Amino acid sequence: MLRYKLIASDFDGTLRHTDGEVSEETKETVREFTSRGGIFALCTGRMTASILPRAREMGLNGLAVAYQGGVIVDTASGKILRDERIPCSDTVEICRFLEQDNHLHVYDGDRFFVNENDGFLAMYERICRVHGILTPRAVSRTVRAEHVSANKIVAMCEAEKQAELLSRCRAGFGDRYYITSSMEQMVEIAPKGVDKGTALEFMASYYGIPLAETIGFGDNYNDIPLIRKAGLGIAIGNGVQELKDAAGYVTKSCDEDGVAYAIKKFALGEEE
Repeated sequence: MLRYKLIASDFDGTLRHTDGEVSEETKETVREFTSRGGIFALCTGRMTASILPRAREMGLNGLAVAYQGGVIVDTASGKILRDERIPCSDTVEICRFLEQDNHLHVYDGDRFFVNENDGFLAMYERICRVHGILTPRAVSRTVRAEHVSANKIVAMCEAEKQAELLSRCRAGFGDRYYITSSMEQMVEIAPKGVDKGTALEFMASYYGIPLAETIGFGDNYNDIPLIRKAGLGIAIGNGVQELKDAAGYVTKSCDEDGVAYAIKKFALGEEE
């Protein structure tokens, strides 16, 4: 019998290699886990339209998590079970606060609006396999006109400017919204109380699995709630130090198939 019955894993920087693909070793290990009755779910900050194809490529069934936990979707049917959003008036307010100095992504279900066509956008579209809707710099006007209540708002920046941008966002909106980051070029704003930890709680309740029998994998700051909530929180070797400090175990890097290694060690009970 499996000791851990539900595994929730971040995707970028955790499950997939830095070349963009999930290795055959990892896919085979996940298949072995699910064939024994385990449930494996992707748990990501990506938009739904970006992560569902990757889940299906891996042959995953059941739930998948997008938008840091803001959306939880059935992989097979596409049915949305959870859809948390920032009210339109607040979406407009946040965009006005950030739009003049920052490249913004404003996510609305399966579409996202972007106010600058630059290298950040090209990188994002290539990695996530989605395409943004280009707006004027003042994306807040489009948000108001389209009555957008955002699932998430992302400000892109140079890595050396992230700390300052995080500080500004937390000072302006931290009391009302969840401010986090999944990579050094991003600052992300999501509804308060929406994170990967609450998403794991949702899935555990949905499947009737105690949290003590769950594993969470991650590599970045937005994965800390998942790592702390899971019965066993595992940090990827290439992860940020704060996440490693919160984890119960630090596995190998994503390019060394750290997820597969830890599944074999803790869930499948294989010898090292």
